[in-house]
Amino acid sequence: MCGVTVVTTAGRPDEESLRLADFACQQLGLPFEPRKKRSVAKISELLNANIIVAGKNRFEYYPKGANNAFFFHPNSASFRLKRIARGENDPFLEACKLVQGDSYLDCTLGLGSDAIVAAYIVGIDGKVIGLEENRNVAFIVQQGMKRYDYSDIPLTSCMRQIEVVHAEAVDFLSKLENDSVDVIYMDPMFEEVIEESNNFEPLRDAGSHTRLTKQWVQEAIRVARKRVVLKAHYKTTYFDDFGFLRDIRLSSKFHYGIIEKS
Repeated sequence: MCGVTVVTTAGRPDEESLRLADFACQQLGLPFEPRKKRSVAKISELLNANIIVAGKNRFEYYPKGANNAFFFHPNSASFRLKRIARGENDPFLEACKLVQGDSYLDCTLGLGSDAIVAAYIVGIDGKVIGLEENRNVAFIVQQGMKRYDYSDIPLTSCMRQIEVVHAEAVDFLSKLENDSVDVIYMDPMFEEVIEESNNFEPLRDAGSHTRLTKQWVQEAIRVARKRVVLKAHYKTTYFDDFGFLRDIRLSSKFHYGIIEKS
């Protein structure tokens, strides 16, 4: 649940900021609150609401009580694509074993770094869908992937290829047919905070903290044609609890788990 959310503009709005604010209101069915030189924190306090800010170049999301804005950026995807193009290994790809033309469902999209890499591998003949349970986060990421101005053509084309869907994972999976998606991926919000990953703090504030469940895993196994892949903190019990074969990475604080379909 997102709670009450309103849309406002940058501190000194121009016509583009006002246009984007109106677009967000229309897309999300949210009310508009004029900025009136007030801080985002002040508006949030007065209205007891989350705030979406339509800036001059991007949308930002301030969950109620959060210290930092959540906004879309490619994060690690850019340098990961360059490494992959040079023939270097990527642990995510080693776990997923994606090939050109595959379909890939990311149940926990977040900023979409893994989905961008997946889109690069599956190509224009493949399909990449990313799920985000929080409506406001889904909007920010969806619009960011459409609007982000980046000169790196492969990165830009990969972002544009991803279909961002506002949906809860189990509910979405339950509506899909058996063996209808090649690879299903899940990366629940880490139960343990990784101190080195401070750039994810805004996402931790904004995103949905959903625990992995037996039903979620069962639905993923039913829908997956090739494999289900889990990324989780090395301290979690998820791998053993739900029957994932763990790929132990001694130098990393997160591991991958795989369930292969026979």
